[in-house]
Amino acid sequence: MDSDRPGGLTAFPSNRDGDAANDAAAAGIGNPLLRLEDARFLRGNGRFVEDIALPGEARTVFLRSPHAHARILGLSIAEAESMPGVLAVLTGADVAADGLGSVPWEVRPPTDAPDGSLPPLGDPSVAAPQPLIAADSARFCGEIVAMVVGETEAAARDAAERIAVEYEPLPAAADSAEAAAPAAPALWPQAPGNCAFTIDLGDREATAAAFAEAAHIERIELASNRIFGAPIENRCYIGVPEADSGRMVLHCAAGKPHSTRKTLAADIFDVPEERIAVKVPDVGGGFGIKNVLYPEECLVLWAARRLGRPVKWIGGREEGLLSDVGCREQTNRAEMALDSDGRILAVRVRSTGNLGAYLAPRGVVSLRNSGYVLGNVYGVPAVDYELRAYHSNTAPTCNFRGAGEPEGINIVERLVDAAARRLDRDPVDLRRRNLLPPDALPRTNPAGLVQDTGDYAGILDAALDLADRDGFAARRRQSGSRGLRRGFGIAMHVYMSGFNFTEATRLVVGNDGGIDLLIGAQSAGQGHATTFAQVAAARLGIDPARIRVVQGDTERIGTGSGTGASRSLSIGGSSTLLAADALVETGRDLAAQTLEAAAGDVTYERGVFSIAGTDRRIDLAALAGLAAQDGGELEASANYRPEHGTSAAGCNICEVEVDPETGAVALDRYIIAQDAGKIVNPVVVEGQIHGGIATGIGQALLEHAIYEPDSAQLLTGSFMDYALPRADDVPPLKLLLHEVPSAHNPLGAKGIGEAGGVGTAPAVVNAILDALAPLGVRHIDMPATPHRIWQAIRQAQAETPNSAAETGHA
Repeated sequence: MDSDRPGGLTAFPSNRDGDAANDAAAAGIGNPLLRLEDARFLRGNGRFVEDIALPGEARTVFLRSPHAHARILGLSIAEAESMPGVLAVLTGADVAADGLGSVPWEVRPPTDAPDGSLPPLGDPSVAAPQPLIAADSARFCGEIVAMVVGETEAAARDAAERIAVEYEPLPAAADSAEAAAPAAPALWPQAPGNCAFTIDLGDREATAAAFAEAAHIERIELASNRIFGAPIENRCYIGVPEADSGRMVLHCAAGKPHSTRKTLAADIFDVPEERIAVKVPDVGGGFGIKNVLYPEECLVLWAARRLGRPVKWIGGREEGLLSDVGCREQTNRAEMALDSDGRILAVRVRSTGNLGAYLAPRGVVSLRNSGYVLGNVYGVPAVDYELRAYHSNTAPTCNFRGAGEPEGINIVERLVDAAARRLDRDPVDLRRRNLLPPDALPRTNPAGLVQDTGDYAGILDAALDLADRDGFAARRRQSGSRGLRRGFGIAMHVYMSGFNFTEATRLVVGNDGGIDLLIGAQSAGQGHATTFAQVAAARLGIDPARIRVVQGDTERIGTGSGTGASRSLSIGGSSTLLAADALVETGRDLAAQTLEAAAGDVTYERGVFSIAGTDRRIDLAALAGLAAQDGGELEASANYRPEHGTSAAGCNICEVEVDPETGAVALDRYIIAQDAGKIVNPVVVEGQIHGGIATGIGQALLEHAIYEPDSAQLLTGSFMDYALPRADDVPPLKLLLHEVPSAHNPLGAKGIGEAGGVGTAPAVVNAILDALAPLGVRHIDMPATPHRIWQAIRQAQAETPNSAAETGHA
């Protein structure tokens, strides 16, 4: 029987103050343990890259191209070099002279070549790598053209302003439509017509046959607006040379320390991995954009090696908006085929994606993942997804919270609502008619990915109950009496994550009874110090405060896949579970030797090994002390790699009020019922879901990274122009957690860090369209700003004059 947790924090035990909520009794998986790391953060004791101050530390500033596309004809650095406090001025020529590599792509684009003839990952014949410093041409506004290192940041910044660069501006493409135009500038010979690759998923023939038999075909065109990750902490790095060992140490705000070290060693510096150490302190958010290698982290390490002293770069917000990887940008022509009973027969999508100037390390992933989820929670027999990926003159694009799946879910859920409206069907009933039943799961979905367990009807019913849909008509009349239009929006989603990666956990017991939990996953605010500790403590039967989670240090932690795709708990939590089991068995053998008994006679409970039926016992701390006397450790390790990923489904319901005179939208309420798999800590899960919803609201209503047509100049280069959601943009949230344990990992966990935002945007936009339907508005693209809504209303009124009389009435 699935266990439901009624919505909101108040649904859980209210004793959350003081130590009582965090004693050993709360160690069990599923209890709302307060986050162990929060006391440190709330007291201002977090330690981020900017807090690290090293002796002899120099500061660096990067000179960036003001042009989106230009040849670099000349670069004069003599005046900058003569400025006081300047230690070095470095250019692309210096990078080449020192034999440094470039930032490579890491995920292979689709190819028809047989496996035996595939070029290696990162091969420039497939896609050009991103240079650390542009030498001959700049290909996006904000690309680095020179680097200045000074005794202070001010000295370096003053000198950067004295560098004279002669540019020859070239035609630029601001998006995939401009890049695909016949007259577009050709950016790379590897990408004829600027098309780098095409992704095909599904069954084209079966989809065509389904459309041929369809009683109704619904068609829409919609754009997924480009947005910024905009974490609260900007990207920042410190490079440190070690003269004695010849090693280089990088302190960085990054999500994948071991991946960063591997690429730095193999592709940038061409040195053995042991010559580079990566250390990640606390990280102030990332959402995926800090998971890839950037030129800046390579350059601070290189400059430190050249100068023989630490070199530090703290990125500014404007620099981040210019040069951080962009996210979400797609255009879509989508069709859904239905039979006469409202059964979905097939989904067909033709999309374009903007790669930016270079193929980012994992730039393929988001564009591919959109196609993986076109079946969503429905029994769709066939899908046909084709996406053409184009280079343009913008910053590269890559993964951000949801990694392409919000784009795919947005397509499907907008199609379902559009079909329901055209067929005069209840959008809830149309969804319910097509839901997969629990006994149909797991299954291989029509795009070829294995879909995990789920109770989709249960989630839908729970969300509807929480939303009080029966009371919506009265609320709509009440809004109408105030001249406002109220709309009800719904969107189902499934978030598929946690596959194709291995994670390792090592547990080391100290003679104080504490246990170091070393793991390659990397927290950026997700609560790892609590959840991993809770998994280990629950298995070992001890207080989670005894578990010290160690992350972000490639010297202490041998391997790791980092954090991404919401896999930390499903994979890292599973390896932690297995490591705890292994630790008990290792300790049992040592206890048997110490207590002079057979291992089969030794029992374990709450940190103590005992001989059954006697008073002979020894605890973990004492065993660790004995192991230390022999020069060893009481430790155990375990790896875990799942065969298939997890699928976390949810139902999002939103109600909005729209002022038809101004286009202003107010989110009145937001409800989500979410399958979170086996829940380790509901407090952490709720926080992750709330953050995801805020992200989705931002894309739906506010955020848009705008590049000027033709020039590809970034027009939203500061928070004065780029609107992030604020506290008053997010309505009261009602949350219900629905536990359907995963069948694909021993912990039963599902990825939840990104799931909360996967269905938010279509729920919000569907609510807006429901509110405006009586006025004749059938479509709006994101972000649904007041101006866009006002324009849509006026356009509908011009096309259907009698709808004008309805403005402002329920």
